[in-house]
Parts: sequence; structure tokens; C-alpha cells
Amino acid sequence: MRETVEARITDQTVELFHQGARVASHLRNPRQHRHTTIPEHMPSAHRRHAEWTPTRLLREAAAIGPSTLALVERILATKPHPEQGFRACLGILRLVRSYGPERLEAACQRGMDIGARTYGSVQSILRNGLDRAFRPEPVPDEPPIAHGNIRGSGYYH
Repeated sequence: MRETVEARITDQTVELFHQGARVASHLRNPRQHRHTTIPEHMPSAHRRHAEWTPTRLLREAAAIGPSTLALVERILATKPHPEQGFRACLGILRLVRSYGPERLEAACQRGMDIGARTYGSVQSILRNGLDRAFRPEPVPDEPPIAHGNIRGSGYYH
């Protein structure tokens, strides 16, 4: 139910009023650019995520594979607050139910290759079977083959 409220903000507190009656009062966080939330005031969808921590997400991702772990780390690192990446990470981890750990790991590797940072990207890779597509092997940094029958670039002037 969406209602209009008025806010009174001072250096120390934030007060919210609905139809003139104070409905909430909170102390402000003394650290700038930090938010504080009382769990009872969070939407139910957000409360479900409150029990997750970055450590738990990383542990779950590592159980699937190194590429999944790397993608979850990337998502959490690119957000100003790691909690902002929780929904994407949880969605990615949930894809293991539909596609299995091998396909999810391959999709996360493909996502890392193309710079993906979203649940939608990984889901699209899986839905379109791009996790199964040919992936070129990296070229090793070995010197060229030395053989008497190989002329090399110096031969062609």
C-alpha cells in the first residue's frame, strides 16, 4: 500500500509523518554516505536477502566453480555497496537448479569472457545455449617451432 509521507530531517534524526502523525523516528548514521535500515521497515523481498552475506554468496559460488566465484566477486566489487549486487548474485546461483552446475559454470566463464555483470546476461547465455558454444583455447606463449624446413619471415623480402 503506497501512502504519501512527510519527512523531517535534522543533523541527528529522521522523522516520518503520515497525515500529521509521526510513524517513524530514526537516528541518522554519523558516517556520510552510509545507510542504516531497521529490518522491520524493509520490504519483505529485501528481508529475505538480509540473511545473506558476501561471504556466504562467495562460498556458494565457489561450490559451483571458479568462474562462478569470479563472476560473483566481480558483481559485488562493482557495486558501491555489496548488498546492491545480492539480487543478481542470488539469481545467478539459483540458475543451478534449472541448468546444473556444469552449465552454470560454463555460462559464468562465458560471461567473464564478455564482461557480463548481470543475472540477465548469464540467463541469456544459458537460455540460448551459448555456454555450449565453441570457445577458442588461449594461444600459448611458446616460441615458434625451429626446424630446418621452416623458412620464417626473413626469407620473404
